[in-house]
Amino acid sequence: MKAVYLECMAGISGNMLLGAFLQLGVPQEHLVQALQKLNIPEPYEIRAENVSKNGIQAVHLEVLLLQDAHEMHGHGHGAHHGENGPHSHAHRTMKAIREMILSSDLSEKVKSTALSIFERIAAAEGKVHGCPPDEVHFHEVGAVDSIVDIVGTAICLEYLEVDKVFVSSVNTGSGYVRCAHGLMMVPAPATAELLKGYPTYQAGAEKELATPTGAAVVAALAEHRNGLPTEMEVQRIAYGAGRWELEIPNVLRIYYGEYRETSGKRRFLLETNIDDMNPQIYGYLYDRLLRAGALDVWTTPIYMKKNRPAQMLSVLVEAECRETCAEIVLAETTSIGLRIIPIEARIEAQRRMERVKTRFGEVHCKVSSYRGRMVSVTPEYEDCRRLAEQGQIPLKTVQQEALCKFFDGSIDS
Repeated sequence: MKAVYLECMAGISGNMLLGAFLQLGVPQEHLVQALQKLNIPEPYEIRAENVSKNGIQAVHLEVLLLQDAHEMHGHGHGAHHGENGPHSHAHRTMKAIREMILSSDLSEKVKSTALSIFERIAAAEGKVHGCPPDEVHFHEVGAVDSIVDIVGTAICLEYLEVDKVFVSSVNTGSGYVRCAHGLMMVPAPATAELLKGYPTYQAGAEKELATPTGAAVVAALAEHRNGLPTEMEVQRIAYGAGRWELEIPNVLRIYYGEYRETSGKRRFLLETNIDDMNPQIYGYLYDRLLRAGALDVWTTPIYMKKNRPAQMLSVLVEAECRETCAEIVLAETTSIGLRIIPIEARIEAQRRMERVKTRFGEVHCKVSSYRGRMVSVTPEYEDCRRLAEQGQIPLKTVQQEALCKFFDGSIDS
């Protein structure tokens, strides 16, 4: 599936998102034509230009009401305007915005994504101001540029066929910003509410770097990852620019590529050091643990205090059999305690079986690939052993011929 990773080292706002999406390859014409289905009553235009931020080429995008375009050149969007200048356009309620989106000819996926973002903002604003979400009167977020940014983000995600969104820790900026309610601290209350549960920090500027619009996209769609997901194969990288000239590059970086989702099962490593057990027990212990569901069991020779030789027993398990395997270890060994280490992530090659015809008989080969490239071919041991015994020939002879036939193309799949 396709995925994006949002690297928010200079915050995140709606126009930064759209600028990065355009640099990723979403045609501006597609974005404009899709937004026309929204039937926004106020006339506006989308202006995008290539800019340099600390030497990084990025796209800066702004949404301008036509009557303001002559005076707003160089400004862009911020849901509280902090990043990109104030707006004093129409105030809209969540109900009005919902009706505008649902009555449009946009796809159901775009409608659902856009509404989920708006509803996050409504819930946050409602909590901050003490009123039900549907009764929230949006100010800046009800303005045309914010509607375009949110619905436009949904349009771009659909165009790029993105199914997963990941986000880094978010730089919110610091200081104060003036908005419809007066002078507010950064992050603004709604932004702080939206980013609850996500790691944030303040660095680089006394500016509003993360706006409510950007924070709502994170809250509605993104899963935090501390660094680029190892399961993601990056195909393109793009930059969306903010307005400010800062000491740090004022850009949002988006990584786009293929995400290979793992099974999602949680795995743990059980470990214990043993220096006083009859080694005959290990074979029986291995059998019990593997029958109980352990994925793998092994021992590592070690030296403990006073240079006593010992074995470190390691058992790889999935969550559902962790307790059973722990009980077996404590019951069958002399250990009186276990270390339990969660396995946060695992890189796994894709595997398939191929059959090759040798002069000794048929052999299955396990073929492993990673990121689309073959990395390993292994003849199945049991097939090779059976043929070696039947033909009274060395095992390695069968294995070598199986590999030769595989790479010669004598495959029966």
